[in-house]
Amino acid sequence: MFKRLSPSLPYLPVSSKPNSSASTHSFAFTTMRWPPSSGGLGIAAIAYVVVDYIRHLSPGWHGRLQPALLSGFALIAVSRVPFYKHWSSEFRSVFPFIGSMLFMLLALLFEALCVRFVTAALGLDWNSHTSPLPDTGQWLLLALNEKLPHPLVEILRARIIGLHHFLMLFVMLAFSVLFDSVKAPGLGLGARYMFTMAIGRLLRAITFVSTVLPSARPWCATARFDVPLYPHRWAQKYYVPYASDANAIRELLRQDVAFADTGKLLGDFRPDWGPMSFLIDFLRPSESDGPWYNLLKNAGGGCNDLMYSGHMLVAVLTAMAWTEAYGGFSSVLIWSLVGHAAQREIRERHHYSVDCVVAIYVGILLWKMTGFLWPSKDASRDRRITMLEKIQSRLTQAAKDYDIDEVRELLRGVELGSQESLSNKGPSTGMWIFACAIIITAIVIVVLALTLTTDG
Repeated sequence: MFKRLSPSLPYLPVSSKPNSSASTHSFAFTTMRWPPSSGGLGIAAIAYVVVDYIRHLSPGWHGRLQPALLSGFALIAVSRVPFYKHWSSEFRSVFPFIGSMLFMLLALLFEALCVRFVTAALGLDWNSHTSPLPDTGQWLLLALNEKLPHPLVEILRARIIGLHHFLMLFVMLAFSVLFDSVKAPGLGLGARYMFTMAIGRLLRAITFVSTVLPSARPWCATARFDVPLYPHRWAQKYYVPYASDANAIRELLRQDVAFADTGKLLGDFRPDWGPMSFLIDFLRPSESDGPWYNLLKNAGGGCNDLMYSGHMLVAVLTAMAWTEAYGGFSSVLIWSLVGHAAQREIRERHHYSVDCVVAIYVGILLWKMTGFLWPSKDASRDRRITMLEKIQSRLTQAAKDYDIDEVRELLRGVELGSQESLSNKGPSTGMWIFACAIIITAIVIVVLALTLTTDG
């Protein structure tokens, strides 16, 4: 028969006969597993997406339901704080979390500079008059519109999921550590998410700034950016003379020198930005613009084609985190939402198909490479198993002798040896202060992130 002496330790086989013939070498310990998902997190995710979609059907009801739902989520999470047992683990993850957040903010700043540069480099005339690239994914979706039933096409067109949804889904995943639905620490999971996001954003910026590609929406730059109509002086010298003349391109290849006589190059307005004046050639400000950082506010997602899709990177990282940390049927739902978001990015010409395809496999590979920040494998479980293996023979003998007190004592030593075990005194006052600070800070960050990304 089996006896379970501690909720955090595996079942211990105990022979029903004193003279059991089971040998020491045949004794096997059952591997402890993380509690199976109950489905509650998946239900909460569906409820959030459905309630938020009501804004397109009934804004009045959405205005009442969404605050109630989010307030309910927050209250339920806060109510679990006194029962959470892994604050020491969260404390060890504070510095990786803060470091990852700062790294991500710097990556986003670099990306915003690059977004402005690729739009400003060739001027508004080029952005407005250059034809979009041929995209077979767009052709396929237009063909499916003619073949599929109209209700299904309307579902594909519906704005079911967006950037702020995927961010909120990850926040819900990270907070679910309070319910033991996801392996602690939640800050470790958040650190991995932001660190991976930062690497992905840096790689994205380096990729799209390397080659300027025309937008799938030719009117975008004129509507959103106040940059000169003509190309930057670098483009005037090194690109414009060879852009469409095949003979000039052949001669350029032969000489490997920019031989064309461009005459007097058109210059740009040059404000006094002090130490940041080196950014003038990249941002190309106008006379009406203020400090350099004001130009980055309008960068948004950019207007040129930005290889690869930043929205899809966020979606894929959320799906990867959900699949690894929680799993279950809800992971299939999350990946379905990723697919829906991808086809909408292509359908609405925010990106070419290649941008979404590259974002998917880059996101998957990057997530797999950053497991050192939050490994899905339960380290405390491995420590317990190692300690159990060391006392295996003593446990077996105590079980044969019906010495339950000895068994309890041995298992108590294993439990106390685990770093995740709690002392009899409970959490210290400092740990409670830390817990409250973490919850308040996390809620503030969530509110800011959702506020800044609600418009996509």
